[in-house]
Amino acid sequence: MYSTTFNTALGEFALIWTDQGIRRVFLPGNEAIALEHRLAQLGAQRSEPPRVISAVLDRIEDYAEGEVVDFADVPLDLDGVPAFHRRCYDILLTISRGATTTYGDMARQLGDVGLSRAVGQAMGANPIPLIIPCHRVLAARGGAGGFSAPGGTATKRVMLALEGVSLGTPPGQMQFAF
Repeated sequence: MYSTTFNTALGEFALIWTDQGIRRVFLPGNEAIALEHRLAQLGAQRSEPPRVISAVLDRIEDYAEGEVVDFADVPLDLDGVPAFHRRCYDILLTISRGATTTYGDMARQLGDVGLSRAVGQAMGANPIPLIIPCHRVLAARGGAGGFSAPGGTATKRVMLALEGVSLGTPPGQMQFAF
C-alpha cells in the first residue's frame, strides 16, 4: 500500500492506494501529525503517485474548488470490505452529483427497509468517502443524518453545497435577518 497527502481548497486530503486502485480516502480535518500516524498504522508507504492516482488527485482538487467532476471510472480496491457494505457502495456509485438518497431508500433497494441502520453503519465504515459518495445519503425527510468524517455533518453540508444541494439551517440553529 502506498500513500500521499495533498492540499486542496477544502484542506489536506490523504489517499492510500494499491496496484488494484484507491483503498482509502481521508477527508480534510485531521491534524497533520495524526494523519501521518494513521497512514503509518495502516502500513502505507509514502510514495509518488502513478499517473492514474495523480489523475484522481487532480479531480479531488477540482472538486474542492467547486468544479463538476466524475469519479465513476476511478479504480477501487475494496479488498476486505464486507459484502453488504459493497452492495451499499454499489448503490451509492449510481447517485450522481446534485442528487441524494436516504438510508431508508437504500435499505428498500437492498430488499428490506429494516436494513436502514445497517446502511448507516456501512456509510460510517466507508473507506473511500467522496469517491464513494456517502455524503449524498440523508436521513428521512431530508435531514443531514450522520457523517463520520472530521467535522461531522458540517463537512457533509459543505460537500453537498459544492454539489448544489442545500439542506437548510442545521438543527438547533436559527437564522436571524437583522
